[in-house]
Amino acid sequence: MRRFIFAERNGIHIIDLQKTLRQLELAQKLVREVVMRGENVLFVCTKRQLAAIVQGEAERCTAMYVTERWLGGLLTNFQTVKKQIRRLKDLEAGTEAGGEFENYTKKEQLLMARQRDKLSKNLAGIKSMTRLPGLMFVIDAKKERIAVSEANKLGIPIVAICDTNSDPDLISVPIAGNDDAIRSVELITRAISEAIGEARREAPVRPQEEEGEESTYSSDRGMEPAAGGGEDERRRRRRPRRRRAKPEAIAARLKTGGDAGEGEGGDEGGDTEG
Repeated sequence: MRRFIFAERNGIHIIDLQKTLRQLELAQKLVREVVMRGENVLFVCTKRQLAAIVQGEAERCTAMYVTERWLGGLLTNFQTVKKQIRRLKDLEAGTEAGGEFENYTKKEQLLMARQRDKLSKNLAGIKSMTRLPGLMFVIDAKKERIAVSEANKLGIPIVAICDTNSDPDLISVPIAGNDDAIRSVELITRAISEAIGEARREAPVRPQEEEGEESTYSSDRGMEPAAGGGEDERRRRRRPRRRRAKPEAIAARLKTGGDAGEGEGGDEGGDTEG
């Protein structure tokens, strides 16, 4: 972060705001390009004092967000996360008024409600994520090191607010700033949110995809399709089921074969006598 520091006084580093402004403009340009391509942006901030601000700005620009806890493998093992999101949607649909869960007992309904609340706490901000995001906006690059590592493995560009204790080489567009101050985080987050909103209004309308391509990340082979492929691939690979013959059919077949054998033996005996 030395190139973003203006001076040091009494052990406190002073950030060069001219470079911060230049990086913020680059970040807005990158965000517009990603949104114009039809990709989504994921906001990541697990700091309690800043979570409400990030969540509000993400909802304002209809972006996805993670503010509770970063689930390990959220990006590299997205196939499993998609199953949890599908389960959450099923639980929410079933627990609504007139849902199918009304036919269950009170204890079963209570267990399902607890499971729904637990999933909703961590996955509420990414329920609409059907595929990997095109860009990730991180508040504290050092605290969210797992999210940054997963995004770098998958080649997802990162825009992050980097304090003087962060490593800007891991970030695509680092924005030097105080990642603990509410006002600075609110200002930068609002600028990114406004850029996303403007790009969405200018972008052409695209059909929303229900399900994205399932894939997993391997440290040896990198990104690869999920084992088994899609539903069509499973149907093609499924072996034809062999039906076991009924005992009555087996007995009838054996009886028919025995009668045919006796008839052939009688014909041979008649020819010999003649």
